[in-house]
Amino acid sequence: MTTPRPHPLAQRLAKALDAHPLQANQPTGAPLMCMPEVEEQTEHYLSIEHGDSADRGMLTGALGGMLGSFWIVMGLIAYIDGSTQLALKAFAVAVVCAVVPFLWEVLRPMPLPILFNRRTREVYFEQDGELYHTAWDDIAAAAYSVSTVGPYTGRMGHAALEALLHRFGHPKETVLINLGSPLGKRLEMQLGFWEYLRAYMNNGPFFDEHGNNSDSREFAEIQQEVRNSKGQSVRLYWGLIKEAYKANNGRNFLSGVDLVLLLGSIVFLPMHATQNFTYAIAKRRSRSQWPKLIRERLDPNGPTTRLVDLEQAGQAE
Repeated sequence: MTTPRPHPLAQRLAKALDAHPLQANQPTGAPLMCMPEVEEQTEHYLSIEHGDSADRGMLTGALGGMLGSFWIVMGLIAYIDGSTQLALKAFAVAVVCAVVPFLWEVLRPMPLPILFNRRTREVYFEQDGELYHTAWDDIAAAAYSVSTVGPYTGRMGHAALEALLHRFGHPKETVLINLGSPLGKRLEMQLGFWEYLRAYMNNGPFFDEHGNNSDSREFAEIQQEVRNSKGQSVRLYWGLIKEAYKANNGRNFLSGVDLVLLLGSIVFLPMHATQNFTYAIAKRRSRSQWPKLIRERLDPNGPTTRLVDLEQAGQAE
């Protein structure tokens, strides 16, 4: 008789330090924390960016936002000096700097996000054209600490949050996915993110700092402020400066660091704004890449049957 092979998640946990097996109905006690990888949270689903999608729009922001803005300024200077032909050339270069990378990034396939569907209580993931999923109530997940050692960085600590999914129609084919990048994360942060996901799936779509259901979106908006404020740092730093001005009655309110941060945010504003716009367009196009049965279940009026129910009924496509 052959000895059954250990579960892949159990194998990983056996090698990990500070490992915490996680279940949908078991709280960890960690305070809720949202990660910047959460790109969208609606009444019906929560999406987590995956793969190189986090960098989508960066090239357009650098070339179109920064370099394009430079050539626009040069063109305006040339136009004011009466060099119309030189100004037109500068404007043409600015357009090329913006349009070419924009079209390349928008038309290039974008990795689909990891989806948490509240309507069907499932998690979806797509890789190389194959659909993976798991029922939320039966999800197998774990958070654990890891360390990396480099010749220049020395030892660095990270924490991973992983979940086990299986291929649709092929329950024996499984994959472990990271629910966000482990780099720079502490174990407490990953446990807090797990609690955030639990609150969304079990008590959401919106909830308070304790995970209890709430009609207000305030807590979710505050938690996602880091991501939502990308490209809006000018407003952020200017607001901090105004608050410091009021608190000090106008005396010694502006430090050198504040001034540098404000000027830097102004300089990089075109890049961030262009990057955000490009990301939004690319994300909208990518949604059509989901298989039909997933798109139907993301629809507020779509079916609520789980994919595991279709598998058990022999309806897996």
